Amino acid sequence: MYEKEYLLISVKHLQNNFSHLYIEKNVESYPLTNLAIESFPKATIIWIDHYKDIFNRGGQDFQNQKATMKLILAKKRPPFLYPASDMVQEFGTPNAYYNTPVLNCLYNCEYCFLQGMYPSGNLVVFVNEDDLKNAIDMQLNDLNDPLKPTVVSVSYNTDLLAMENILPLTKSWIKYASTKNNLKIEIRTKSALISAIKNLNAVDNVILSWTLSPELICERYEYTAPPLDRRIKAVRQAIDIGWPVRLCFDPVLLIDNWYEVYTGFFDQVFSKINVNRVTDVTLGVFRMNKDYFKRIRKRDTRSDIYYMDYSVEGNTMVVNREERVDALNQLSLYLNKFIENKKILVWK
Repeated sequence: MYEKEYLLISVKHLQNNFSHLYIEKNVESYPLTNLAIESFPKATIIWIDHYKDIFNRGGQDFQNQKATMKLILAKKRPPFLYPASDMVQEFGTPNAYYNTPVLNCLYNCEYCFLQGMYPSGNLVVFVNEDDLKNAIDMQLNDLNDPLKPTVVSVSYNTDLLAMENILPLTKSWIKYASTKNNLKIEIRTKSALISAIKNLNAVDNVILSWTLSPELICERYEYTAPPLDRRIKAVRQAIDIGWPVRLCFDPVLLIDNWYEVYTGFFDQVFSKINVNRVTDVTLGVFRMNKDYFKRIRKRDTRSDIYYMDYSVEGNTMVVNREERVDALNQLSLYLNKFIENKKILVWK
């Protein structure tokens, strides 16, 4: 009953947000366009020439727009596939990529790079899904190392699962991945909506990656996302169904008493989740593209995250190397109580 009520609240929240649909004229006939229009029958529809006319215009207030998000439907132009950022763990393969079915996220975590990457808090959904999938097919025939696995993150710039009640993008990518033997799709999420895909059979080459944070961090910096207990419940349900699951302890925020906060958090997580059925975990501190970081600071953010001490390494704002290596070594050692070292992927 609680799960059903949670879903209804989520849909109502989205209905209140998406009062306007901005739709490129050239995507009127796409199935996802029609589905979005049906999902928001009371929305005002505004036909546009190009999504950037709305999304990239000057003078926007990212945070104000996040409070009343609008939905923009558009056609993605090339490139459709990008090499994985050096901000993420490498997955042990040079064949790591990401794509962008959606720009921006329903959630608004204070440490998120999206608020510095994009000028708008609105969401863009690219409805030409086949073009994104065809680009992966082409890349699979031209790999840097054909003997190593290929991994594509399809929710690097968004949270697809959080949107599943409105647009079934997660189901679409799972169906695509199920037809590929030489590809792994990673779906990153903080969502608790595992029920939205509970009727699907688990697919071995789809990794559901949950970002989990201590309750203190959830309440302070991730307050628009589901609380920790809801995410843990979703992880347990996904594991029970048979999905490969990755746990992402990232970013670790080095707040006061961080060691006690995070080790207590690990105890909590692994008292409720069967670690033997977890594919791996990722671990990393806060880091962000320097330009995005400066842009967020310039917008007069009130978050204390952007006023902590960081170093500049290349084009990245990050906790200074000595401090982060020490912290990550301590946390990795503690995680070894629960999971073997080879399954801990650390960004240092």
